[in-house]
Amino acid sequence: MRIGVLTGGGDVPGLNPCIRSITLSAIDRGWEAIGFRRGWQGFLEIDPADPGSVAAHSIALDREVVRGIDRIGGTMLHTSRTDPRTVDGGDRTAHVLHVLDKLGVDALITLGGDGTLRFSAHLSAQGFPVVSIPKTMDNDVFGTDYCIGFSTAITRSVDAINALRTTAESHERIAIVELFGRRSGETALLAGFLAQVDRTVIAEVPADPDILLPLLAADRRSRPGGYAMCVISEGATLSGDAAGDAQRKLSATQRSEQAVSRRLALLIEEQAKQGTIVQQLAYLMRSGDPDALDRMVGFAFGGLAVRKIETGQTGCMLALRDGNYCSVPIDTLLGGTKTVDVAALYDATTYRPKLTHVEGMPMFLY
Repeated sequence: MRIGVLTGGGDVPGLNPCIRSITLSAIDRGWEAIGFRRGWQGFLEIDPADPGSVAAHSIALDREVVRGIDRIGGTMLHTSRTDPRTVDGGDRTAHVLHVLDKLGVDALITLGGDGTLRFSAHLSAQGFPVVSIPKTMDNDVFGTDYCIGFSTAITRSVDAINALRTTAESHERIAIVELFGRRSGETALLAGFLAQVDRTVIAEVPADPDILLPLLAADRRSRPGGYAMCVISEGATLSGDAAGDAQRKLSATQRSEQAVSRRLALLIEEQAKQGTIVQQLAYLMRSGDPDALDRMVGFAFGGLAVRKIETGQTGCMLALRDGNYCSVPIDTLLGGTKTVDVAALYDATTYRPKLTHVEGMPMFLY
């Protein structure tokens, strides 16, 4: 048995532990493991008849190759956001299947977010054995409560928010901290709650500056240190804001509009006459080593993926539901959008998390 592994989309801490777990689990069964570099893009660069292209875009995974990688963030296989169906020249699905066939790959394990896993589901629909593993620091893959990378992103965010308090207090300003999360505000919701900030603005609920600004000004006045803290999702909107969905779908470097955190800060300075500090945590949220939870989930998902292949249960996406490891059909993520349950977890009138009824709920509240 020869299994392939790839990582796609944005990197997150926890991918390397998963790659190590997959590799060692395969070796324990006497199987071979091959890693494909740069996600789906790597497949498009491979000509099976050209050993040089195969060597440049894939790597044999053995114990020595994966030794110690579990302690390192990111992905040793590198990554890309390529979807072989939408590249120049048209749909390259047939080429991906050709590469898998010629390289003797019997089954594929894919680690990725929404984009990577959508093509994984497509490949599975063509009849190729695939097991997909959800990863994204936004935790917004539909069908699972938890994605690799989320815990570390929250930990990084809380540490940074609390560290910023010293500067906000020293200058007696209102600090606006922007976190990744274009479609889902879960990262902002939990980071804001755990850091106990004054106000949290999530992607699911447009913020009315006429309400939010007086609240932040009052928060600042109420604190002896003379400062206030606000967390905001990058995908959040302000009432009357000109920035639309088309802008929020673009990467940060492609957007022509100013970040929502800076637009909010300008409103605070112009209308509330308060000084501000703006901090976009951005890629720092996904940088560095994985925390204990992401190591655990990475290791567990990796071993479970190999077990699924061994028992012939491919065509599935691994998941965590109500705190339990399980699997769902691989196309489950196509069936909906995972966002914050606003009614249960958020007070839209005060812009604060509402985590008061947690009995019977899973650890991450979904």
